[in-house]
Amino acid sequence: MHETEHIEEKVILAGIDTGNPDQAQRSLDELAELAKTAGAEVAGRLIQARESAHPATYIGKGKLEELKDLIWETDATGIICDDELTSAQLGNLETELSCRIIDRTLLILDIFAARAVSGEGKIQVELAQLRYRASRLTGLGRSLSRLGGGIGTRGPGEKKLEMDRRLIRERISRLKRDLRDVEKHRELIRSQRRQSGMKVAALVGYTSAGKSSIENALTDAGILEDAMLFSTLDTTTRSLVLDNTQEILLTDTVGFIRKLPHHLVEAFKSTLEEAKYADIIIHVVDASNPQMDEQMYVVYDTLRQLGVEDRPVVTLFNKQDRLEQPGRQRDFQADYSIPTSAKTGQGLEELKKALLEILRRDQIYIERLYDFSEAGKIQLIRSRGQLISEEYVPEGIKVKAYVPKDIYGRL
Repeated sequence: MHETEHIEEKVILAGIDTGNPDQAQRSLDELAELAKTAGAEVAGRLIQARESAHPATYIGKGKLEELKDLIWETDATGIICDDELTSAQLGNLETELSCRIIDRTLLILDIFAARAVSGEGKIQVELAQLRYRASRLTGLGRSLSRLGGGIGTRGPGEKKLEMDRRLIRERISRLKRDLRDVEKHRELIRSQRRQSGMKVAALVGYTSAGKSSIENALTDAGILEDAMLFSTLDTTTRSLVLDNTQEILLTDTVGFIRKLPHHLVEAFKSTLEEAKYADIIIHVVDASNPQMDEQMYVVYDTLRQLGVEDRPVVTLFNKQDRLEQPGRQRDFQADYSIPTSAKTGQGLEELKKALLEILRRDQIYIERLYDFSEAGKIQLIRSRGQLISEEYVPEGIKVKAYVPKDIYGRL
């Protein structure tokens, strides 16, 4: 993937209000954050109330004239639309407005291209970008020929100008093969975890809810913490000790967002599936965000799409240090609701206790006296369960432990 130098752009945000003005404003607020993350300055915004997007130009003729005036007044270099545009809409808007047109999907893809670090992340981003561009070659053709860099030009880079559909299809096929190899490796790691009996808890949540900060506070993982959206894309797995002997694996996942492009859901499936194969879901919520309830809905809806509906859930109402009056928020879809602050450490010990209680549901407490010849069983307990104490007495070895139900019969 080729990177272009950073270019500061002045953009105007355009959105559609289909009957919920507050929601339309909030969506545009989030789009402004995304634009800022991509390195653009928001020079203005425009929302049109209509039943659905105009099939040809996204917004109606009257608003197009308003947008032209706004571009002239603010000296804007581009328009960012709050939805995914069709090839026809992209081409028509560019013709009408004579400036760069970017939709929400392309903006998010651009941010992902800038933030991807690992080989897998870069493959996933390029795959998503090529799929997006493959369906819009005609709509993007004219505008791409004039681009010199900036939002929407990172990732595969200038080579996309020469790519025809056949070349894109070939590149997508190669990337899919590479991704399958990565997925096999990831599945092998998951298989090894299952064999070891080590339980996995996946941190999920809306972007910027503080998942990376929570993992850093618990495990010293050293993940980038940033107020920008999508500051981390690549999963990080670390071991977390809950008490003296019980351990669990904690894995981070890419943040969710409303209107998450389907190209990304598909490309990042192997990463998102860390949540699908986890034993416990830790749902991190930004309690200081006024749109907290909506963001929680988006997370649960995305989890449903991934088929993650039957896991124990611990919801962390994070960023309590930012609240003037910290309260006891509740998530009625979760098994536990814990007010936390990654910054001050509030609630982290309570989280460990909750995780321990969940693990105990699948464990059986035993007190046994084993003969010295059965020392191998103690090793099994040590590797698969939680050995609380062992005492060597003349009759044998006294053991107190919690063991998984699936090995209880062997002990």
